[in-house]
Amino acid sequence: MGEGENLFGEEHVRRYRETGGEVGHKWKRGSKTLLLTTKGRKSGEPRTKPLIYEQDGDRYVIVASKGGAPEHPDWYRNLENDPNVELQVLDDVFSARARTAEGEERERLWQLVNQQWPDYESYQTKTEREIPVVVLERA
Repeated sequence: MGEGENLFGEEHVRRYRETGGEVGHKWKRGSKTLLLTTKGRKSGEPRTKPLIYEQDGDRYVIVASKGGAPEHPDWYRNLENDPNVELQVLDDVFSARARTAEGEERERLWQLVNQQWPDYESYQTKTEREIPVVVLERA
């Protein structure tokens, strides 16, 4: 088991930053994670979350699953309020713009992200909401 597989939350963010993603980029079951920093919609403070991602060309794709909870995760509500975010992928830190994929693009990307983390399909069965698929593009 790799050193980054048991990391969660703040500890995951800290170790990822300290090591330029050497610890924390590879996560459970071979998945890859990035760090997403949004601006808190109430506080205005930066909020960072480690999230599983997939690449689609030069774009990054993440999923607002929250394990199939009935409401969207806070980070998604933050980027709906302000789509300008910061990403860290390994040791590359850059500004990006987020948007929610729709229609055929969403379907194609949903299939792509489910190859990375098949649990997304089961999360979708637990909730009435359509789980958002988010595209992140360098600003």
